[in-house]
Amino acid sequence: MTTKRYVFLILILGSLSALGPFSIDMYLPGFLAIANDLHTTVARVSLSLSSFFIGISAGQLLYGPLLDRFGRKKPLYVGLILYVVASAGCLFIHSVDMLIALRFVQAIGSCAAAVAAVAMVRDLFPIEDNAKVFSLLLLVLGASPMIAPTLGGYVIAGYGWQAVFLILMVLGTLILLACIFWLPESYQPDPSYSLKPKPILTRFWSVLREPQFYTYALTGAVTFSGLFAYVAGSAQVFMGIYGVSGQGYGWIFAFLSVGFIGSSQLNSIALRSFRSEQIVPVALLSQSIIGLTFLLSALLGLLGLFSTIAFLFAFLCCLGFTNPNTSALSLASFAHNAGSASALMGALQMGIGALASVAVSVFDSQSAVPMISIMAAAATGALLILLVGRRMIVRPVVEDSQTAPVLH
Repeated sequence: MTTKRYVFLILILGSLSALGPFSIDMYLPGFLAIANDLHTTVARVSLSLSSFFIGISAGQLLYGPLLDRFGRKKPLYVGLILYVVASAGCLFIHSVDMLIALRFVQAIGSCAAAVAAVAMVRDLFPIEDNAKVFSLLLLVLGASPMIAPTLGGYVIAGYGWQAVFLILMVLGTLILLACIFWLPESYQPDPSYSLKPKPILTRFWSVLREPQFYTYALTGAVTFSGLFAYVAGSAQVFMGIYGVSGQGYGWIFAFLSVGFIGSSQLNSIALRSFRSEQIVPVALLSQSIIGLTFLLSALLGLLGLFSTIAFLFAFLCCLGFTNPNTSALSLASFAHNAGSASALMGALQMGIGALASVAVSVFDSQSAVPMISIMAAAATGALLILLVGRRMIVRPVVEDSQTAPVLH
């Protein structure tokens, strides 16, 4: 694979990975405006965020078997078309219930992009390079939290919150066209792959029984739920508690994303000297200490705007090290069921993340403590899961004899 083709594939796969997060981040500054227009509360509007997370979680279990049966591109096309249609529908909503429902459908569409991107990393690149590739995808994905909230704040201020969904519709269309014309099919359809419930559940169960998968997939999902708690609660914390404007919130969100994305690139450098399974426990221990100190400061009333930003920045930096490595280690054992494995990994991540976001919405929104509590619990819980789960792994899979990707 030439360098040019390598970079081009990273850009397309990164765009697919970023579609869901971009759909989340861009409308966050519009929560107050949406609540006012639809005559409801910000907490009620935030349920549209939770429905999006639930849709992504459920949809990934649907697309995993389809990607293994029909190849990667056909199910991807279906999902992207569904995403475009749902985005168009959001332009004409008149109630928050319609928004919640359409965001769920939009998520069902966008998760096809996320599952396909992860599976195609396993298809197209040598397994020993997967962690580095996931770090590069995070660099592309990082454009979402850096650009989307800031752009969304200005778009909403100038043209109204409906313009956000018009932009998402156009973005989905452009990504669909890029996939049609420039993304290779990385996995030949397998007609023998049954789509009946029993064989599908059997395959999912065979993936779940793999100790390396459930240890690192669950570790990654639990720690990543801290990010979901931050995304769900940050609008209320910064705009509701600290009185930051929508545009100001977008800039803060973009700044905090630098920590997450920057550390993911430092992870690529660290992988030159350390293995993924060495990096993960150090990052989780650091994140747990930061999360617990953050929570203690909140309970003692010691937090202000700038100290809150500083703690969040440090917490997100740790995620940049854990996420690429747990993803690579989770999928390392699966050369032939990568679609199902990536679907299960994504479903765990989004499902637990959805629970975290709902929990933030349910608790007292006049305080930052619920958000911070969930973030601290996510970090410490993930560390405990890793310490227990690693004892179950007899022969860790970290490299493969296949050193060259195959394009079809």
